[in-house]
Amino acid sequence: MVAHREGSIIVSELTLHWLEREVARILKRSGKPLSFEETAELTGRDVGSIAKAALWLLSKGLVTVEEYERRIYGLGEEGRIYAERGLPERRLLERLKSAGGRLDLRTLEKELGEKEFRIGINWARRMGWIEIEKIDENVYARLVSEPGESPEERVLGILKGGEREISELPEDLREACQRLASRPGVLETRTKRIHILRPTDALLKLSDSILEVEEVTKITPSMIASGAWRRVRLSRFDIWAPTPPAFAGKRHPLRELIKIVREVFVEMGFEEIKGPLVELAFWNFDALFQPQDHPAREMHDTFYLAEPEFGELPAHLVEPVRRAHEDGGDTGSTGWGYKWREEEARKLLLRTHTTATTIRWLADHHEPPVKVFSVDRIYRNEKVDWKHLAEFHQIEGIVMSENVSFRDLLGLIKEFYARLGLKNVRFRPSYFPYTEPSAEAIAYLEDKKTWLELIGMGIFRPEVTRPMGVKHRVLAWGGGLERLALALYDLDDIRTFYMNDLNWIRSLPVSYLSRKIGLI
Repeated sequence: MVAHREGSIIVSELTLHWLEREVARILKRSGKPLSFEETAELTGRDVGSIAKAALWLLSKGLVTVEEYERRIYGLGEEGRIYAERGLPERRLLERLKSAGGRLDLRTLEKELGEKEFRIGINWARRMGWIEIEKIDENVYARLVSEPGESPEERVLGILKGGEREISELPEDLREACQRLASRPGVLETRTKRIHILRPTDALLKLSDSILEVEEVTKITPSMIASGAWRRVRLSRFDIWAPTPPAFAGKRHPLRELIKIVREVFVEMGFEEIKGPLVELAFWNFDALFQPQDHPAREMHDTFYLAEPEFGELPAHLVEPVRRAHEDGGDTGSTGWGYKWREEEARKLLLRTHTTATTIRWLADHHEPPVKVFSVDRIYRNEKVDWKHLAEFHQIEGIVMSENVSFRDLLGLIKEFYARLGLKNVRFRPSYFPYTEPSAEAIAYLEDKKTWLELIGMGIFRPEVTRPMGVKHRVLAWGGGLERLALALYDLDDIRTFYMNDLNWIRSLPVSYLSRKIGLI
């Protein structure tokens, strides 16, 4: 309400939104309370718009809003069956009439079925329609009354046409409705909130001129030409009014990191390779010079397939790999000194690392240069906790060339992680069955003041490369992607990436990771 002085007269001007005017006009004309639904129907608007207008009018003292709860009844699954076929007690009654008024309970149960018989007998006795009597060794149901349509049957007939409020039912049927509701599955109930708009005296006293003024959001050329702009009011805009949140489409945070990792590899001259998720133990373990009695090959660490259990080995590589394991073959090694078994190598499993993919690639690409990477899923029989998953992603890469060295590997890894925003990377000695020398890369997280283990790395041993026909040095590395993601997204639980927490996903800006690692 805005007051201003015009000459010596004080004029009170009420500022109303066009939607408020519509609702106020309807209420004033009706002169009686209206529900939100009734008002929406009269104005041609949706109920949400009416609720918004009601809130505005309430704040200006032009309406009051009353809220009621009403119980709505409808047919449940059993109720729909009863509405079509009749209540169990009615069907029992009809069977007794056709049998002359008396029938033994065993026959009735057999004809009606156990469930319908039990319900029918119970309610027919409660309603006084039948009596149970024993003659000799048999028990009979005897018809003692032939009622017309019961209140319960009338309720079913009414609800067959659709839901009803309890207040819409005749007074004599409301108790019957309650009795039907006590039967499992016969009636379904829900609560409906009713909002009633009641005009105040202030609204009823408003002049029609205030309510009839047309309000527009903009002046059009036609309004200027016709002079209609003089008869309208421009709507006021509230730039602070709440609006529904808008969530822009974007990649899942983990997919975003995978995309960036791929781009970094490609920028460094690498080619992406892919391999099967279901792998032979030969490629996953044996080709990598991992002995067949190694603990990692046990079922508590690896997921083996039950059906099919075995696959076919690459025939031309079986003998070189066997010799590398048993006595070293022509690799210059003494091997592991045990009897290598084809049956163990033929087992099928879910790959435990993407190194199986890179060794497959080397088996078909013997000559340099080779510079490939893989970012893909792997599976391990781990107990899931804040830093372990049974299914996760691994970053894998190899470089084969005539003159590469371990120093090249260190420099390559430093450059790779520097492009991902991790500048302080160090290395420490480690052991892996298929590389020598071997190391682990660790990075210092400045914000958390801690070191993070990143990947394992090394140079493939001759026992790995020679059986594949590779005679040049191969640099190799691999590590978990999710552990890197934990650091980049400042998380403490690796499971967050798979919990579908929309609040967390939506809270991340589209460019969050690119800004975090300095790409933009």
